[in-house]
Amino acid sequence: MKPEKCRELTRGELERMARDLGEELFNLRFRVSTQKLDNPLRLRYARRDLARILTILREDEIGRTRLPGSAEAGSDRDVETEGKKEEARDEGDSKKD
Repeated sequence: MKPEKCRELTRGELERMARDLGEELFNLRFRVSTQKLDNPLRLRYARRDLARILTILREDEIGRTRLPGSAEAGSDRDVETEGKKEEARDEGDSKKD
């Protein structure tokens, strides 16, 4: 799948595709060890597609690109992270007392 088409999908769809490709890759590796594959290039394509999707998910996570529908989720994530940092600082202060 082309990266441009992947970036048009939502985060949930990409996560589902990554899970499906991981399962397909597992099954292909299993079949390669037990029998001959009909299309051995499918193993390469699945591995590359999975890497491509995981890269796009990571880009969305760090804010390099925004997937459709994930702009709101990114801001919520930042607020949660800030809250956890403040709690950790507060806990650190109470241990010194």
